[in-house]
Amino acid sequence: MKIVTVIGARPQFIKAATVSRKIREKCIEIIVHTGQHYDDNMSKIFFQELNIPLPDYNLNIGSGSHGTQTGRMLEKIENILLNEKPDYVLVYGDTNSTLAGALAASKLLIPVVHIESGLRSFNKSMPEEQNRILTDHISKYVFAPTDTAVKNLFNEGIKENVFNVGDVMFDAVLYFKDLAKDKSRVLQKYFLKRENYILATIHRAENTNSVEKLKNIFKGLNESGQNIILPLHPRTKKYIKKYNIILEDNIKIIEPLGYLDMIMLEDNSKKIVTDSGGVQKEAFFLGKPCITLRSETEWVETVENGWNIIVGADKDKIKKCILDFEPKQVRKEYFGDGNAVQKIISELF
Repeated sequence: MKIVTVIGARPQFIKAATVSRKIREKCIEIIVHTGQHYDDNMSKIFFQELNIPLPDYNLNIGSGSHGTQTGRMLEKIENILLNEKPDYVLVYGDTNSTLAGALAASKLLIPVVHIESGLRSFNKSMPEEQNRILTDHISKYVFAPTDTAVKNLFNEGIKENVFNVGDVMFDAVLYFKDLAKDKSRVLQKYFLKRENYILATIHRAENTNSVEKLKNIFKGLNESGQNIILPLHPRTKKYIKKYNIILEDNIKIIEPLGYLDMIMLEDNSKKIVTDSGGVQKEAFFLGKPCITLRSETEWVETVENGWNIIVGADKDKIKKCILDFEPKQVRKEYFGDGNAVQKIISELF
């Protein structure tokens, strides 16, 4: 058996770090890296520190409009599939790489395996929402991380080959957390102590592409007066400069981080402020209060359980939650038992 795995963005590298290791015990795997994330700090470092097998193909697509990026990926992935003739194409999550890999396979009648299926924010203006819906509906096997995700699939008529296996990113956190403690020196590098800082990440286009939203987010961070550590995404860096956004001294900008350093910063933070879906989950896994800079989230369980609060780009809510938000409930086990990867492998083989 041969599987082609298509990846292209940071969260997919993390998932592949846990899944590819097990797949290769069972069959041939060909990894296609689209190059959607191409900066070394957003791509190369993950392959190195997580021991992900080097890609067999690197498409070097880079940035561009959604149509341009997805179209170029689709063309190149199709050629690879015609050459490799895999039994399955495996995709993760909800990026343009996900959709391009799934579409290319579906057009060639190659079964698609979608890991992290069934997530819905119910906001179709989000490119990620469009990608995940389309991918779910053309996939042969859909592996959902939660009961809610399974219900979403059933509500859309997707009822065959649906498996609630838990979240592979939970597997990754459990697997790499101890390694991060041994290998990471990020706390020492930036003179940080446990729970004496707020960790922030900002990268979504809905925030960075809006001058009003991005300015309001940074006003909230500035006015909180708290010690904030911000690993700066290249897109956000560009727009901070473009919009002439002022950062007060309480915000410390650092370079984008690899996974092990990021896990260490998350695990030792007091709270996390983010617009990232993956970071919302990691905050929950690690027991950190999360303040989400979006108007909704696909990870509804974290909000329902009281460990995640949605604030959008409201500067007053951001400030207030940084200062006052504290979860009042015990975290529930929504995301499986840490054996999602093994369950996936058992179904596929």
